[in-house]
Amino acid sequence: MAQLLQRHQQDGFVGRRHELSLFAENFASPPEDPRHRFVLHVRGMAGVGKTTLVRRLEETAREHGALTAYVDETAHDVPAAMAAISGCLDRQGHPLKALDRQLAAYHRFRHEAEAAAQAGPADGPPGAAAPSPGSLAAAQAGLIGAGMLPVVGAFAGGVDPALVARGADRLRATLGPRGRARGDDARLALEPVPVLGPLFVAELDRVAKDVPWIALFLDTFERTGPVLGAWLPDLLAGERYGPLPGNVVLTLAGRDRLDPACWSEWSHAVADLPLEPFTEPETRHLLTARGVVDEPVVQDVLRLSGGLPVLVSTLARHPGEPNTAGATAVDRFLKWEDDPARRAAVLACALPRRLNQDVFAAAVGDGTDAAELYGWLRTLPFVGERDDHARYHDVVRAPMLRLQRTGSPQRWREAHTRLADACAAWAADAGPDVSPHELWEHENLRALRLEELYHRLCAAPATAVEDALRDGIGACTEGAVQARRWARALAEAGEDTDDGPLCRLGAACLEALDDPARSVVGVLDLLVARVGPDDRAHALAARGRALYDAGRYEDSLADFDRALALGPSPRAYTGRALAHRARGDLDAALADHDRAVGLATRKARPLAHRGETHRRAGRYAEALADLDQVVGLDPAWVWPRASRAQVKHALGRPAEALADLDLALGMDPDHLWSLVRRAQVRRALGDTAGALADLDRARVVAPGDPWVLGERGEALRAAGRPADAVAAYTAALALDPGYAWALGSRALAHEALGDTGAAVADLDRALALDPGYAWAAAQRDRIAGSNQEPEPNSEQNHT
Repeated sequence: MAQLLQRHQQDGFVGRRHELSLFAENFASPPEDPRHRFVLHVRGMAGVGKTTLVRRLEETAREHGALTAYVDETAHDVPAAMAAISGCLDRQGHPLKALDRQLAAYHRFRHEAEAAAQAGPADGPPGAAAPSPGSLAAAQAGLIGAGMLPVVGAFAGGVDPALVARGADRLRATLGPRGRARGDDARLALEPVPVLGPLFVAELDRVAKDVPWIALFLDTFERTGPVLGAWLPDLLAGERYGPLPGNVVLTLAGRDRLDPACWSEWSHAVADLPLEPFTEPETRHLLTARGVVDEPVVQDVLRLSGGLPVLVSTLARHPGEPNTAGATAVDRFLKWEDDPARRAAVLACALPRRLNQDVFAAAVGDGTDAAELYGWLRTLPFVGERDDHARYHDVVRAPMLRLQRTGSPQRWREAHTRLADACAAWAADAGPDVSPHELWEHENLRALRLEELYHRLCAAPATAVEDALRDGIGACTEGAVQARRWARALAEAGEDTDDGPLCRLGAACLEALDDPARSVVGVLDLLVARVGPDDRAHALAARGRALYDAGRYEDSLADFDRALALGPSPRAYTGRALAHRARGDLDAALADHDRAVGLATRKARPLAHRGETHRRAGRYAEALADLDQVVGLDPAWVWPRASRAQVKHALGRPAEALADLDLALGMDPDHLWSLVRRAQVRRALGDTAGALADLDRARVVAPGDPWVLGERGEALRAAGRPADAVAAYTAALALDPGYAWALGSRALAHEALGDTGAAVADLDRALALDPGYAWAAAQRDRIAGSNQEPEPNSEQNHT
C-alpha cells in the first residue's frame, strides 16, 4: 500500500519545476563551489504544497544517491529531532549507534534527573552559593546556543546565566561529591544539546564518508522553529559541535520567513524558495493530467481552489457541475462523493488531530469495513502520511470542522465525546495503575491524554476547561516541552470550536512559554489565578518546584508554604523538605520528609528522597532502611539500588555494595552512573583491572564524558601509573575546565611523579574555582609546606 501511495503521489506531481531544478542542480555543484547552497528554505501559505514538494525533493535527493531524513512537528525538541534523523538513517542501513546509546541514556536519565534536581548539595556550604566560573561559562554558552532546553522542571526557562549555573552546580553536587558523582545525568539533563550535539555531528561525519550526500528535511518549521531555530545555525557554524560534513544539505519548509536574528549570518548559504499558489497554466496542467478538461468545470475549479494545490487536487477527483452558488472547494468535494459511507468517514475523520486505524474505527463507529475504508481515505489528496499516523491538511480540515460544528452541534458533541472516551480507554489499558497526576510522567499516556483533552474541550469547552487546567499543572511539572504541547492543544481546541476564552487562554500560555523570563513559571502564574483551591495547592507546589530548580530556594519555600496552607500534600511536603535541605536545615527537611511519607499512598518516591537526606546527614542506618524499602517496592528502579550501594560502601560493606551494583547493571548494562560507581568499589577492593574494565565500558556508553575520564585517572593512579593518570585528568579538564575535582586529583598524580610545582599549581587553580574546597587547601598546605608523602587517606572522598 505504501509503495502504491508513493507512486500515485509521484505520478500526479505537477508544477514547481523551478524549485525542483534548483534543488537538483545544487547536487551538481560541490560543497566548495560558491554557487552551492547548504540550506534551502521552502516557504508559503497553508495549502500551497510545501509538504508535497518536500516529499518530492526527498525523492530527488535519493535519485542523486543521498541518504535522507525527514523531521516534522512531532520533533518537540532538539533530542527528538536527532532521534528522528537517526531513525531515518538507520532504516537506510546507516545507524548512528553511538548517538542512539546517548539518546537512550538521555531518556532514561530524564526522570531520574527530575528527582535529583530536587535534592540539595551533598557537600559544601548550604544555600544558594555563587556558581563556579566553569558552570557560569557553560550556562552562558548553553543559553546562547539554545542548548538549555527545559527538561528538568522549569529550571532552564530562566534567562539569568547565574541562576542556571547555580542550578547546574547544585545538581552536580546533588549527584555526587565535588559535583561529579553522576556527571552523565547532570550533563544530559541540564545541557542535553551540548552533550549530544558533538556526537550527532561526529556520527554524521562518519556516515558522510560513505555516501555522496546526506539530505535532511525539516517540515512544518513554523511549529518546530521555536525549539530548533537557534540550534540549526550553530550546527552549521561548526564551532559548538564540530564541523558539519560538507555534503550535508538541509531543507526547511514552513509558512514564514526565517528569523533574521538567527539566520542573517547565513543568508549567503541559504536558497529562499517562496511558493505561490499555482498559476492558471499550472492548474490547467494538473487538471488535464487528471482528465478534467471541460472549460466551465476548469473555470469553476480555478475559482474555488484559488490555485492552492491541495484544493486543486481534491476538486480534480470530483469536479462536479460548475457554478454552484456559494459553494466552497470542500462543499464541492463532499457533494460529489456519492458513497454515503465514504462521505461520512471523510467528515468523521476530520475531527481527530491524528489518525491511525484505531482512531479511524473510533471516529466512524461500528458497521464499516474499517481496513478497506481507511485505505481509501489515505489516498485522498488532503490526507498526509507520517511515520505512524495520517493527518488532514489544515486547509481542508478547518472547513470540514466548521461545517460539522455549525451544521449539527449535537452530533459534533457526541462525536468528540466518543473520541475522548476512546482515548481514555486506551490510556486506562496502557497504564491501569497510574493515578491522574502521574499521567504526565509517561510519554505514551500523556500523548493519549492530550488527545482526550482536545476532544473534551471541543465537545464542551466551558465544562472541560477545569480538567484542562489541572492537566496544565501536570504538564508544567514535566517541563516546557510538555507544557507547550498542552498549551497548543488548548489553543487548537479554542480555534476549532471558535471559543474565545479558550483561544485567549491557550495563546496566553504559549506567549508565556515563548518568553524566556517567564516560561513554565509564567504559565503556572496563569493557572494559579484560574484554578480552584484544591488545584491551586497543586499549582503552587509545582511553581515552588520550578523556582527551586532555578536555585531560588527562599521563593520556593514561600510557594510550598502557600500550597500547604491550602491542605496537606506529600509532594508539597517533599518539595519543602528539599528546599530546607538545600539551605542546610536538615532537621526541618527530615520533619517534612516524615510528613510526606506518612501521607503518601505511593511511598517509593518520598522514601527515596528521605533516604537521600539521611545519607547526606551521615545517618547511614536510616538511609539504608529507607532505600531498602524503596528497592522492595520497586525492584526495577535502578537509581535507588545504585544509591543503596553508595550507602553500603560508606558503611564499609563494599562486597554488598558491589552486589547491588551488579544487580543494577544486570537490569541496565549501560547505566553509566552504576558503571562508574562499580569501578570505584572495585578500586577500593583492590580490583584495579575490574575498575578499568568498567570505565572502558563507560567510555563506550558516553564517549568524551569528563567524569568518566576523571575516574579513569583515579583508577590509573591507584594502579601505580601516575603518568597515564595525568593524561586522563588532562583530557577530562580539556572537556570541562571547571572540573575542580580533577585538578585536585591530578595534583596527587603530579606529586607522585615528583613534580610538586605542577601539583601546587593545580591545587591553586582548584581553589580559585572553588574557594570552599577544603580537601584541596589541606593538600596544598601539605605539599607546599613540608613536601610530606601523602597520607593513606588523602584521596578525595567519592561517596
